[in-house]
Amino acid sequence: MSDPSGVKSLRSDARRNVDRIRRAAAQVFREQGFSAPLEEVAAVADVSKATIFNRLGGRIGLIDAVIDEVVAVELRTVIEEMWSIDEIRERIGSYIYALRDLQYRVPAVNDVLLQEYRDSEPLLALCHAGTEFHDSLVAQGHAAGVLVPDFTAEDFQSLARDNALVLKHGGRPPRADYDRRTAFQLGGICRSSSVPD
Repeated sequence: MSDPSGVKSLRSDARRNVDRIRRAAAQVFREQGFSAPLEEVAAVADVSKATIFNRLGGRIGLIDAVIDEVVAVELRTVIEEMWSIDEIRERIGSYIYALRDLQYRVPAVNDVLLQEYRDSEPLLALCHAGTEFHDSLVAQGHAAGVLVPDFTAEDFQSLARDNALVLKHGGRPPRADYDRRTAFQLGGICRSSSVPD
């Protein structure tokens, strides 16, 4: 006969393991991105790598479990805040600075932009939401005569992906240099405010 209290204790232990794994994954992924070694997540959680697979199904399960706290809430907040900016030139500039800031501070943003883990439905949904916002921003920028005529939504996507690739595989430059290059990027796609419409 099984001891009901033993079963309950096992379930409590399993729940605690899952909670520890989630907290560890959120911390490690936020610092290093979604490609961080699972061994590191396991070490921070003080569990075996096998426990991660048993409890959450491996990397994709971990991403799905923590994507909101690692990156999704912050990305969605940035997009929502941009809609409160009435002037389109300011909205585009503010968004570029905000997105590049996130890319620098939260490496997992780059995994989203690069669609590194296509088996994660929440990651792809987040990526698609960003793409829709980029498309809308570029359309509004053209309608207002703010963007150079040949700049496309795909160009916008490529700039974000190119930056993601550099940060992910080429290393992070000093913050001052990074911010200066952000200004160059913005200056290259926007028309001078003195150009008549």
